[in-house]
Amino acid sequence: MCRDFVPLSSLNGTKVHKGNKQNLPLKICQSCKKPFSWRKKWAKCWDDVKYCSDRCRTNK
Repeated sequence: MCRDFVPLSSLNGTKVHKGNKQNLPLKICQSCKKPFSWRKKWAKCWDDVKYCSDRCRTNK
């Protein structure tokens, strides 16, 4: 399931300050094939996130 919280600064090796959206990790949605970026609510389970939205998750 979800892993322990990993600060964004340790993910890409750069210093991240609040509000900087340029250095957020990206993934490709398995349903719609569009890129989506990291969200705070996914901080504990980012490795398990596969879909960009509930709509894509239900339309597999």
